[in-house]
Amino acid sequence: MQASQDQPIYSQAPLQLLLFVDGRPKSRQQVQRIRAYLKELQADYKFELQIIDVGQQPYLAEHFKLVATPALIKIHPEPRHILAGSNIVAQLKNCWPRWQASVDAYVKLHNELQENTDEGGRLLPSSPNSIASVAVSAELIRLSDEIFHLRKEKEQLEEQLQFKDRVIAMLAHDLRNPLTAVAIALDTLQSNYNQDKGEFERLTPAIASHLFKQARNQTRIIDRLITDLLQVRRNNEKELPIQPQKTDLGKLCLEILEELRDRYTAKSLKIEKDIPQDLPFVYADPERIRQVLMNLLDNAIKYTPEGGTISISGLHRTTQKVQFSIADTGPGIPEENREQIFENHFRLERDEATEGYGIGLCLCQRIVRAHYGQIWVDSTPSGGAWFHFTLPVYPT
Repeated sequence: MQASQDQPIYSQAPLQLLLFVDGRPKSRQQVQRIRAYLKELQADYKFELQIIDVGQQPYLAEHFKLVATPALIKIHPEPRHILAGSNIVAQLKNCWPRWQASVDAYVKLHNELQENTDEGGRLLPSSPNSIASVAVSAELIRLSDEIFHLRKEKEQLEEQLQFKDRVIAMLAHDLRNPLTAVAIALDTLQSNYNQDKGEFERLTPAIASHLFKQARNQTRIIDRLITDLLQVRRNNEKELPIQPQKTDLGKLCLEILEELRDRYTAKSLKIEKDIPQDLPFVYADPERIRQVLMNLLDNAIKYTPEGGTISISGLHRTTQKVQFSIADTGPGIPEENREQIFENHFRLERDEATEGYGIGLCLCQRIVRAHYGQIWVDSTPSGGAWFHFTLPVYPT
């Protein structure tokens, strides 16, 4: 605000007050009493009053560090003085003489310094505690608040995009297992089919039926993974969607072992199973847990040397949790890397040239955590890797 050369240096009233109010019915009468008393004072004293609704400008209440409303603040002349509580009018009556004394001192001082003008005759800047400057400060606070929220939204969007990229990479990685299984089944059927006779040679009807069933099952898995890819692409959530139901974990594991039979028999691996007949059902998404078991068993087969052993066990750990464990006789996981191994794309140096222990374990951790379970790795007595995960028991 500019003033002419012959104006007093305080072109606005030297006493400037802010009254903070809220919309609570309990404080309405008190605000009315405060305003009525201030109106009486205006008949004899010159001051400027601005009323601020904290519901509309909460950042100003934060700026002045208010802990309660209504509140009356003397912002000019300095020092700032805040009146709050249920007896503001009484406090104001006691403070008013001191406030007027500070106004008189301020007017006298600034009249003595009236020569402090620039060459153009304009006044020096007014106090940073004036009502005009508070309005500017309020706008700056509001803009800062908007910038903060925009930054948070940006961080959330970036996190969602990173999550989608990771999940899409994981699911694309997982597509290879069922595609390979379908290809092997179809190649076996095709190579043994005699078109002239219209029958399969060297394949019993039972084996041919098994291969067709395996191809259908793997095709269903591929369809689920593609659905997941499309869902993650559209979804703004940062967690994998799951559809939990009553699931027989032991039976699911045996089905996957059957699908992987060709791979572990080719390496002459011994499979040891300790899955109790009375192992409780779990409350889990069978297709998601299939991904976990497939990844863990795939890695166990990959890292176990020829003639080695893979052990699978189930344990009713508590009334609420079932623990499932898969151990191998491979090189194991160094203790210092047992947390990192579940990070996205983390690879042990020894495994840089080998697929596995990368995207898959990160996906396993996300799936298990989405079921409110845990997954971790230990060492077997022989030094191999021993993966464990827990899932909730299906409520009976």
